[in-house]
Amino acid sequence: MKILLIEDDSAIAAGVIDGLTGLGHKVTHCADGKSGLDSISTQSYELLLLDLGLPDIDGQDLIKKIRKTNDLPIVIISARDEEIDRVLALELGADDYLVKPFGMRELAARIKAVTRRGATNKIDNSEIQTIGTLKIDNRSQKVFLDNQEIMLTAKEFELLSFLAKDPGAVFRREDILKSVWDMNWYGSTKTLDAHVASLRKKLMDPSWIESVRGVGFRIGNIN
Repeated sequence: MKILLIEDDSAIAAGVIDGLTGLGHKVTHCADGKSGLDSISTQSYELLLLDLGLPDIDGQDLIKKIRKTNDLPIVIISARDEEIDRVLALELGADDYLVKPFGMRELAARIKAVTRRGATNKIDNSEIQTIGTLKIDNRSQKVFLDNQEIMLTAKEFELLSFLAKDPGAVFRREDILKSVWDMNWYGSTKTLDAHVASLRKKLMDPSWIESVRGVGFRIGNIN
């Protein structure tokens, strides 16, 4: 896979490059946002690994700039561990969020998960799911609420469609992670919580996705 890494810490960058190169990926490194944007505009990449604390452009602003013209999968790698940072990055268009320090095994799992677009076997892609005022078109991968399109990332769409396949049913966290992210998921479950929080904000009502304490999540608000 051809990967762009935008990271200003040379030690972290070196470790990521060595690890991903060892897994067979080709990694291009940029140490600031401007050179990263220039590289995206002139080269074709399959994935972007993006640090938020860049010296010239904040990573959140960089996501917004990239998403104006490019749907390149983006995995954030950042020391910022607050939920608000995770949710905001996902709202802006990032596909996943990984907190430093992280292991290469977890990074590899995240890369595999976010680039697994269209490889799901749990959804009938010809199916249109309608739950109250919510419409999920799996063929076009579009979501409409009250006939207004809601812009979701690929992973947010996958998560919503998975939960909506059986409205009202409770899905365990482990089953969601294995089905939506990867069959051999490794790492923190915080990524699931961040995606749920981002979906709730985009759907403008937290009751669309209900938490079931100690178990997982289910689609609610189905009247």
